[in-house]
Amino acid sequence: MLEGKFDQASLLKKIVESIKDSVKLCNFNCTQHGITVQAVDDSRVLLVSLLVGESAFSEYRCDRDVTLGVDLESFSKIIKTANNEDYLTLLAEDSPDSMLTIFEDKKKERISEFSLKLMNIESEFLKIDDMDYDSVITMSSAEFAKIVRDLKNLSESMNIVVTKDSVKFNAEGESGTASVVIKPYTDMDSPDDSVAIHLESPVDLTFGLKYLNDIVKATSLTSTISIKLADKTPALFEYKLDVGGYLRFYLAPKFDEED
Repeated sequence: MLEGKFDQASLLKKIVESIKDSVKLCNFNCTQHGITVQAVDDSRVLLVSLLVGESAFSEYRCDRDVTLGVDLESFSKIIKTANNEDYLTLLAEDSPDSMLTIFEDKKKERISEFSLKLMNIESEFLKIDDMDYDSVITMSSAEFAKIVRDLKNLSESMNIVVTKDSVKFNAEGESGTASVVIKPYTDMDSPDDSVAIHLESPVDLTFGLKYLNDIVKATSLTSTISIKLADKTPALFEYKLDVGGYLRFYLAPKFDEED
């Protein structure tokens, strides 16, 4: 049996909101160590990888490994009914056809229960090896989201050029061009606003802004983002969860503007 209780519903609400526009259906793979999700978008350009570790729960048990096939759009409608401060508990049997979601209001004697029918979702769990990247950028997640949204107004693509001294984000569209340059910076008062660039070799890659715009929907999860880049390799955009775990997006670059 699976029983996972969050001290606040807000965490799972933010996670689902972060990924539901990228992937519609996914398997919650539940083990004694926590819950993992791995899913590819319809265009097979973006891979979502999530780990919600056991430490993210106030109470957690998973007697045996169980896979829960979830329609994220339907699940999103359910968890939106919870108050951010509510306790949220996920319950499922060992061979489930449904998943129970329970909300407990901390201020009132109110308990809400929703049963979601599960789906049989065919998916192959990929083993993603840690790799060495040519460049790793760590910066404010809110700042990166602003850059993506600003440049999306001009173009369908964003070019990222990383050198020892800076990161340059470029966009070129029919109506004009834009660029944003950021340099390494240490903010002692607000460390999360600092910018760090670790460079093995220069990087020049282009990505679809449609996908980047979906990725930055995870900004509310954490104050910083790590962007890991390597030539002709999917980039890794990583949000580390303070409570234990991560949300990672692997995005294939555009190898040619005509692609």
